[in-house]
Amino acid sequence: MKLLALDTAANLCSVAVLDVESGTILAASSEDIGKGHAERLMTAIEQVAATARISIADIGKIAVSIGPGSFTGVRVGVSTARGFALALKCPAVGISTLQALAYDAAKQFSHRPILSIIDARRDELYAQFFGEDGSATSEPMVTTLPLIVKQLEERGSEHVLAGSGAILIGKELDRPLDIAATTATGSIEAFARLGASRRDDGEAPRPLYLRGLDVKQQQGFVLKRKIVE
Repeated sequence: MKLLALDTAANLCSVAVLDVESGTILAASSEDIGKGHAERLMTAIEQVAATARISIADIGKIAVSIGPGSFTGVRVGVSTARGFALALKCPAVGISTLQALAYDAAKQFSHRPILSIIDARRDELYAQFFGEDGSATSEPMVTTLPLIVKQLEERGSEHVLAGSGAILIGKELDRPLDIAATTATGSIEAFARLGASRRDDGEAPRPLYLRGLDVKQQQGFVLKRKIVE
């Protein structure tokens, strides 16, 4: 089975095709475009499919980043994944950027607890803790720098930091922690491999919005905002 992975949640427009049976990434593309994912994504999909020597009809599963990240970027990726899934009659699964960052960090620092942390601007951070086995030990949250530093100190373990908020946290700590990445999203390979292992629950992917939207017509997608202490 061929899996199509998409990530447009941050500055990157990333696409990959994974051969699930062999575990081989057949082709991948990741461009730092900043904005304009809606204009670029379909071309990127076509180019990656051509490089992988498959047709769109060969795709049997889709994995897509559901955020947190850019509201517009997340909507573009999720709507595209849902459209392909409907047209191809195949499952689509959502993977969070926080989980993808943790997956990449675990490859660098095995058997270590991880804090995925993304700079959400407005003096806020998106964050989630993961254990040594890679499983989530907290819910994804929107929080502040003082509160997440307090949680790190309370947890005590030597966490690995992953994400664009890592440097901000590092400056607030008395002792440095290992930093796996300072990007706002994970690698497209992480989304592909996590998507391959994610069981289809029959639900279409939905954006993971951790704080309120500026666009009113999308309110049906909003999760309740919470600041976690």
